Amino acid sequence: MKEIQTDRVVIVGAGLGALYAALKLAPRPVLMISPEVLGEGASSAWAQGGVAAAMDAKDDPKNHAADTVKAGAGTVDPEVADLVTRHARDYILDLTRMGAPFDRTDDGGYVLSREAAHSFARVVRVKGDQAGAEIMKALIEQVRETPSIQVLEGTMAVDLDVTDGTVTGIAIQDSDTNRSQPIMLRGAAYLLAGGGSGGLYALTTNPPRIRGQVIGMAARAGAMITDAEFVQFHPTAMDVGEDPAPLATEALRGEGAILINKNGERFMQAVHPDAELAPRDVVARAIFSQTQAGLRPMLDTRAALGEDVKTQFPAVAEACARNGIDPAVDPIPVAAAAHYHMGGIATDTHGRASLTGLWVCGEASSTGLHGANRLASNGLLEALVYARICAEGIILEVADTSTAAPQPLDVTFDAGGNAPNPAAVMALRETMTTLVGVVREEAGLKQALRKIDALENTNADSPSFMNMCATATLIAACALLRQESRGAHERSDYPETLAGEGRRSEILLTDALALRAQIAKDAA
Repeated sequence: MKEIQTDRVVIVGAGLGALYAALKLAPRPVLMISPEVLGEGASSAWAQGGVAAAMDAKDDPKNHAADTVKAGAGTVDPEVADLVTRHARDYILDLTRMGAPFDRTDDGGYVLSREAAHSFARVVRVKGDQAGAEIMKALIEQVRETPSIQVLEGTMAVDLDVTDGTVTGIAIQDSDTNRSQPIMLRGAAYLLAGGGSGGLYALTTNPPRIRGQVIGMAARAGAMITDAEFVQFHPTAMDVGEDPAPLATEALRGEGAILINKNGERFMQAVHPDAELAPRDVVARAIFSQTQAGLRPMLDTRAALGEDVKTQFPAVAEACARNGIDPAVDPIPVAAAAHYHMGGIATDTHGRASLTGLWVCGEASSTGLHGANRLASNGLLEALVYARICAEGIILEVADTSTAAPQPLDVTFDAGGNAPNPAAVMALRETMTTLVGVVREEAGLKQALRKIDALENTNADSPSFMNMCATATLIAACALLRQESRGAHERSDYPETLAGEGRRSEILLTDALALRAQIAKDAA
């Protein structure tokens, strides 16, 4: 394999965490690995809600932390919740200084929305539902103007090289074809900020490339994985046949939109005291139940917003128009779709993974903030907080041996390599949605592990697909091992939550693979 040695810090990913970390590392030289052109294909850019922060004078970070712990159903680390929420306001102010055009009131304050399970309106928005895209745009402009940051667009990471428990390199490929020969990058330090796993599911709100590859890559290298079973399903993905499904932001329900079924019945009032603003797992299961019963759940914005929905929430309006829906006249069909992975690569409060020399931030990480059920709009906040933590840790722990003016790396891929088989990827995604979805049970989870085993064994020539299968295996195995229902993890055969304090899951891929192999053997 061709190798390239560099003094740059290698950052895998191009979402909010990656961009923010690169800027906080400056003038330390950085190399960003971006599968797409910056601003395209990152989950951060698709985030509609905003960033949660206690900005209201009547609110307090302690309230925010308490809401986070409560929503997480017993498995949130309270110290991490305090760490992330305590300085949330500072990150909003920092993003504002960096050009993020947050919605403002006439007196200069921030427009705040209330989302599910928040006790206050504390979600800072941009143009209604444009927060992720607009914040990303501001940061990308800063990155483009920072000479110490080089971005390799059209490139994806596929493997970690590890020696004696220390990461010593990252293998990359051409992401446009996935058919190039890998190149091993040997950098000064390695930060994984490359997204979650929602795209492993056939019904998802995530960009097409976000299919668990970063988590799987770290797991294959021996990194500890925590909370893998906790996948959040967004209640109101638009059920219009698009892949990925457009998102109808939770802020719509914060503005008074209601959920009805095809008979015009409002069903959430009988499910939870907070009705449409109940925790996401509660609303997602209610939506799923309506779908399974053939009752066609819908989001009704007509009375709450009327024609204003088209100007206040432009992304929703555009998706509706694209699918022949007038939200001022018609309810929007919705379904529960894989949205956010609470689990991932285990990281400590300094952003370090269990492998030496490896830092992780954003959705690929599992910090202990989200527990079994992420509080709405805490995802972007966590990415920002840990991006800075990781950058500060790298600056402190890794000597800077770069020259004053580092030269851009010349990366040229040679032909060869194997892309994932599209049919195998689709079969994997359908398996996850059908058998490891909103509601799970033992027989289905074992069937899923057998299917993943067969798919991996017949498609082992693609490292990218191997990474997808690794993450799918971890999710299904941990879902099988957790014999209770907690937060976003619902077992129909174990409907109760175990008494006492919640337990976070920890697993190595080798253990998950051993379980998968035993299940496959038992069925043979």
